Amino acid sequence: MNGIVIIDKPQAWTSQDVTARLRRVFNTRRIGHGGTLDPMATGVLPVFVGRGTRGVEFFEHAEKAYEATLLLGRTTDTEDVFGNTLTQQDVNLTEEEFLAVLPSFRGKILQVPPMYSALKINGQKLCDLARKGVEVERKAREIEIFQLDCLAFTGTT
Repeated sequence: MNGIVIIDKPQAWTSQDVTARLRRVFNTRRIGHGGTLDPMATGVLPVFVGRGTRGVEFFEHAEKAYEATLLLGRTTDTEDVFGNTLTQQDVNLTEEEFLAVLPSFRGKILQVPPMYSALKINGQKLCDLARKGVEVERKAREIEIFQLDCLAFTGTT
């Protein structure tokens, strides 16, 4: 088998879980994926098989699109909805006020990766270190957000 397989990655699976399963399915070691998705993320994961792995380097840094749901007013120890709640407060925000701040997140910005992410530092995933109670210094990285739209606004907390 040579080529690209598009997988709808389920929640709780890591990108490595997907490639490990496909190694068994296709009986090959030559498998790579086009960008790590955090375990909580679901969605499209391109997997490159056999000679298709040559294409990984071209895809890794390609522009990608994400869709997210925001829950304002709650902080957790993992910086996502699955963590333990640290604080919770009501947020009174109109849709117009919310839309007014979106432009400040577009363009090139510096982002410090959260500890609960699949990013590796010194060969170890940040999320694995975080689960052990270890926090390491992370350098802010430049990212660019080309487009940011609000698809729906419920205004509920």
